[in-house]
Order: sequence, then C-alpha cells, then structure tokens
Amino acid sequence: MKNLSLFAVVLAAFSFVAFTSIAVTSYEITEDYSIKFDGRGAAGTFSGLKGEIAFDANNLGASSMNVRVDATTINTGNTTQDKHARSEKWFDVENYPNITFKSEKFEKTAEGYNVTGMFEIHGYKKSETIPFTFKDNIFAGKLTINRQEYGIEGPFFAFTVSDEFEVDLRVSVK
Repeated sequence: MKNLSLFAVVLAAFSFVAFTSIAVTSYEITEDYSIKFDGRGAAGTFSGLKGEIAFDANNLGASSMNVRVDATTINTGNTTQDKHARSEKWFDVENYPNITFKSEKFEKTAEGYNVTGMFEIHGYKKSETIPFTFKDNIFAGKLTINRQEYGIEGPFFAFTVSDEFEVDLRVSVK
C-alpha cells in the first residue's frame, strides 16, 4: 500500500510538471507597435497589425506567431507613392489585402531568438527568419526582405527603388 501511495504522489507531481511546462503565455498585441521599412527610394510604415502570439522562452517548441498586417495601410509620406504601392504591380491590395507571417520554429541565439516561418506577401510565400529579442513585453526584430522574391516589380521606374528593404519591427504585447 505504501508503494502505491508513493507511486500516486510521483505520478501527480510528474503530471503537474508536465502540464505546467506545456502552458505557454498568450499575448495580446497592443496599439503601441511599429512596423517600419526602409530601402533606397522608399521608406515608411505599416499599421493594422493583428494576430496571435504565444511565447515561452523556456518552451520554444510550443511558442507560435500567426500575425497579419493590413497592406492597405502602407504610409510612405507621399500619397502618389502610396497609391503606386497599393497597385497591382506592387502589393496589389485589392487581391492581397494582408501581409502574413506564420511561425514554424523558434530558436535561442546568443543575442536573443530566431523565429522562422512563412511570409506571404502579394500572393507569394517564402520562408524567412526574423532575429528578435523579447524584453519588457516588447518583441523587437529586424529582417531584410527582397521585394522581387515576392513578385513586387513595380512600374517602369521601379529601378529607382531598391530590391531589398530593411524591416524594423517593435511589437508591444500584454
């Protein structure tokens, strides 16, 4: 009987540890975020960030991100440039109103973390890795996107805009 009681205690303790380590904190994206892009010939911001983020630095395997940005919100500070960016040759917001990212894996790095996942822009999907840090409920990361890999060609004067854009992300959560 004593062995059965000990077994029950060990089983209960194991179950508690197993189930509490699986729990991952889900975060709500606050309005205090920024998505900035910068490349030769065009720089600006996006807004309209929505989605789900679950993150636990001690359980990266259970962490996930599934977010989207409203592509119609592009703001370069130039209404003509914004109109071109929303057009069929660039983001084609009529057919592809969102830019999406869905994580596939998280890794710990010396500087913070990497999240690798599928980006979808302008109907094109490509795996990208975003290096980021997480401190004081702020995810901060940078990545470089090549617009041509997402079918963003632009009109005849597209050569005035660089192919690569640095994207700076700062996402505050609660």
